[in-house]
Amino acid sequence: MPTTAGTARGAGRRTVPLLAAALAALLAGGCSIDVRDPAVPEPVASTPAVATPTITPGHDAEAVAGRDLPFAAGGTLAPGVPVGISDGLKEAPGWKAGSRNVAGESRYTKADGCLVAAKTRTSQNALARADDRESTIALFEYLDPSILPGYLKTATLQWGAPQEGPGRTVEVLALEQAAKPGGRTTAVLARLFGTAGSSVYVSISCPDAATLAAAKADVVRFLPVLPPAG
Repeated sequence: MPTTAGTARGAGRRTVPLLAAALAALLAGGCSIDVRDPAVPEPVASTPAVATPTITPGHDAEAVAGRDLPFAAGGTLAPGVPVGISDGLKEAPGWKAGSRNVAGESRYTKADGCLVAAKTRTSQNALARADDRESTIALFEYLDPSILPGYLKTATLQWGAPQEGPGRTVEVLALEQAAKPGGRTTAVLARLFGTAGSSVYVSISCPDAATLAAAKADVVRFLPVLPPAG
């Protein structure tokens, strides 16, 4: 019979293959991820950037959009008003738009072989936890239980449209996987906004670490997260 220590070592050895399998599943089919909550109806695709604003009494949407949004500030968003994501990557040098806003997802390809999928989801309240960081961890665990919190690193995306001076940022969690021989280097950046009841994520798949770093820089510059208008 294996000892407890032997069992623990075996579990540790299985962690990396499990993580690789999780990322492979997340990025299959052109790096698409499905974050649908089975307990709620399938959401209807929306375009928060152009939708009619929802006015929430006592909520200052302009003030929220005008400052950084760390995880702890997620509660300043208007309840139930979804967060969006830009489609500006299609304008970036070397990038080309593929499908656009299909069930909330847009895809992009780059001449160097990188693939990006940017997606928004509503009706995510069932995954909400104490704050947005814990909620985002729950989102990743929902995608695959083998993704442990220790695998996730804090990163930032742009918050709102580009402006003069230092840009605003929104905290997200990032999961990265280095390329194996003959494979691709991948990254997923995501956040679940518990108060808003919505999530955004961007998955990136590239031939190697250098092209991934360049693609991530383009994502930060050209795919800002869009604050809700309400």
